[in-house]
Amino acid sequence: MKILTGNDLKTGAVTWWTGYDWSLHVEDAIDAGAEAESIAAREEAARRVNAPYVIAGERTEKGVRPAHIKDRIRALGPTVRPDLTLKPADPEAGNWVI
Repeated sequence: MKILTGNDLKTGAVTWWTGYDWSLHVEDAIDAGAEAESIAAREEAARRVNAPYVIAGERTEKGVRPAHIKDRIRALGPTVRPDLTLKPADPEAGNWVI
């Protein structure tokens, strides 16, 4: 599975390709497959996202997750303080498998 990530141009927030737009939530990411590189190039050229790149992903019971620990931390937030995650009010925040 190939997923796209990048950063929002205005805020710098980590974003994920949904198939038609960018989301702040990794669970909205889709498998971009063989088109991943061309989507990244197109989106960067259109100035819709900063520095998009393709990463390996996997589908889990909690939804799409990056396969590499570096990108999981980018997606889900700090590993030591669940209250600082992207969704601190989420009762499952402390149960994420990084």
